[in-house]
Amino acid sequence: MTTKARVTAADKGRAFCKTAARLTTGRPETQIVPWSRIQNQEVTLLIIKDGTEELMQQKIHWIDNLRAIACLMVIMIHTTTWYITNPSLVSPFNWDFANLLNSASRVSVPLFFMISGYLFFGERSAGQRHFLRITLCLVFYSAVALAYIALLTPINGEMSLKLLLQKPVFYHLWFFFAIIVIYLLSPLISVKRIDGRTALALIVLLGVVANPNTVAQKFDGVQWLPVNLYINGDTFYYVLYGLMGRAIGMMETEQRPVSLLAGIVLAVSTVSIASGTHQALESHGNFADTFYLYCGPLVLIAALSLLVLAKNTLNREMAPLAFIARYSLGIYGFHALIIHFLRTRHIEFTAWPVLDIAWIFSMTLAGSLALAALLQRLDRRRLVS
Repeated sequence: MTTKARVTAADKGRAFCKTAARLTTGRPETQIVPWSRIQNQEVTLLIIKDGTEELMQQKIHWIDNLRAIACLMVIMIHTTTWYITNPSLVSPFNWDFANLLNSASRVSVPLFFMISGYLFFGERSAGQRHFLRITLCLVFYSAVALAYIALLTPINGEMSLKLLLQKPVFYHLWFFFAIIVIYLLSPLISVKRIDGRTALALIVLLGVVANPNTVAQKFDGVQWLPVNLYINGDTFYYVLYGLMGRAIGMMETEQRPVSLLAGIVLAVSTVSIASGTHQALESHGNFADTFYLYCGPLVLIAALSLLVLAKNTLNREMAPLAFIARYSLGIYGFHALIIHFLRTRHIEFTAWPVLDIAWIFSMTLAGSLALAALLQRLDRRRLVS
């Protein structure tokens, strides 16, 4: 017997979460839940079906909004890359403009890991369907990229195929390899609730002080940063992003001063990434990605700040972001191919960089959205879309 769950709000900010079910006591159960928890999408309704307990989780709006923002940021990163890597071909103003946009978007990849950690590093872990889906996504988008390479580029597709298990067919597909680690570890990890001080201490110690990507600091010939805790490899930080995503997601952060502080830290971190990259360009005479690294301290701080800010201020349905989030997987899979096509076919306006960035970004978003929507109509089981 399948039963229905219904949530209603009382006048004074209270609500009843009613589960109409025949329990062992022989009577329906009524649980009183604060209305604020229902508004924050934290309520899980218990349903009894043929004697089996099931969970029905409400939709978490800030997660969808954050996913859409991260998706747009990824497009912006790849839209501005041509300007960042060709400083001699653009004016200083236009390079700085592209640098600022790229710097503001570096948090995108960490956000994806934090979202996955929030979803899978708790009571729920990645299951067989998740592993099947990520595998099929890797195979499908690699096949699409191989077809694009073979038909529309002079790139050696055979070599790309031979190295498939060592490096992605197309540069943006590396993420599918990296996220598999999060899925594999999820059954072993259930993040405990921690307070803000503990989270801050972990961020400072692991994210800055012992981060091997921290720019070396010396005094009188003695290096005091970073401290060597034998942390090696980006995967450590991908997992850390997942852990912090879950930990911060469970915190009670919905306070105006916290949101204001998160916004300020995000702005300062973004400007610091941009200014550090500008100084590196002047020092080396060419672009250096020291401050752009996804696992670097400034990007880490900026990403965590945006997570808190979005959690506090975007926990409501926003139609444009919800629309993009619905097709975010397809957008990610197709966007790099569209940008490559536009750039290599010179369907661009590099003489007017600001216009060109808007053009490439808009056309890429529109094209990848159209392809993602078409794919979703064909892929009824949502295995690769």
